[in-house]
Amino acid sequence: MDDEGRGGARTGPWAAPVLHADLDAFYAAVEQRDDPRLRGVPVAVGGGVVLAASYEAKRRGVRTAMGGRAALAACPDLVFVRPRFEAYTEASRAVFEIFHATTPQVQGVSIDEAFLDVRGLRRIDAPPVDLAARLRARVRDEVGLPITVGVARTPFLAKVASRVAKPDGLLRVDPDAEDAFLHPLPLEVLWGVGEVTAAKLHVYGLRTAGDVASLPVGVLAGILGPAAGRHLHAVVHGRTPERVVVDRRRSSVGAQRALGRGPHAPADVRAALLGLVDRVGRRLRAGHRTAGTVVLRLRFADYTAATRSRTLPQATASTPELGAAATALLDAAGPLVAARGLTLVGVALTGLAPDTWVQPALPLGGPDAAGLDGALDAVRDRFGAAGVTRASLLHRGEGMAVPLLPE
Repeated sequence: MDDEGRGGARTGPWAAPVLHADLDAFYAAVEQRDDPRLRGVPVAVGGGVVLAASYEAKRRGVRTAMGGRAALAACPDLVFVRPRFEAYTEASRAVFEIFHATTPQVQGVSIDEAFLDVRGLRRIDAPPVDLAARLRARVRDEVGLPITVGVARTPFLAKVASRVAKPDGLLRVDPDAEDAFLHPLPLEVLWGVGEVTAAKLHVYGLRTAGDVASLPVGVLAGILGPAAGRHLHAVVHGRTPERVVVDRRRSSVGAQRALGRGPHAPADVRAALLGLVDRVGRRLRAGHRTAGTVVLRLRFADYTAATRSRTLPQATASTPELGAAATALLDAAGPLVAARGLTLVGVALTGLAPDTWVQPALPLGGPDAAGLDGALDAVRDRFGAAGVTRASLLHRGEGMAVPLLPE
């Protein structure tokens, strides 16, 4: 009998064929790798806001998205480092090459984590836990970064296993002991249970996955709503999808930059934004994609955030066009930026589509519009008013006369 998944025996080394690989404190780890002076000391990447913190800093109470002053209050010897996104992108690319060398079934989740389905290697390679150990060794030796891997029957359980095993660990969840692993865990460890959901459950004295598992689905639906209640009931009972999704195309591409506390000159913010547009535009073209919408993301000194978007007349991968849309959004948000103080700027491109067939927009507007009008007037003067007409009028029977051209 096959031993893969619930459909067969839930025993044997191949009963848990899904890996979740997650780089540890990624941005901070890259900085510590590249600068020996930072190793073993608390490090935060960012400026006014913490984008990432090393585990030395996390153990002292520093958290992602924490303000710089609060981080220094929690850890006075914290070392702040300006982010180097190009270095992080290069490190991520090297790690993902190792992922794809392990198995073609890779689902990237973010720049620093992915799911790997290795069930197809059953007859030609080592068991999943051995593959995970080999992957960790390769990332450490070839890229110089620590990585944690969870191994389980489903992507959800593998993700939770990697969370429990951090930092720099390896944990396999035996399919026959999933409840014993899952039920003692705090609700906050469960993938998809955020602070709001956990707070609602805490009101009812529910603290662990086991507490939730003891409730009927109808009770959870009453607390969280029908959809969320059914989902969480399935989660705590191990009834989540078993397959890794590898054919889903990315729906967006983005980048952001921490600016630190200002004030910042508008020209400097504009330059930072255009640098981000250069980066995402290059990634867009490398993936043979076009974007239909530009999204501007702003974070302010009072820890609030704002998002603005603009849908383009024509999908494009042109950096000048994308940059023009992004800077127009920034200009429109000028009063908000001035009032709140900007600490982070980001840009995202959405509405992605393949660039196989792209119809460029005709340059019929802008500074050439007057010349176009003059040309159309000249045609009508020579050939009559029906010589040129709008295509939108043709279905109404207007403008159908064909002018006689002079011999």
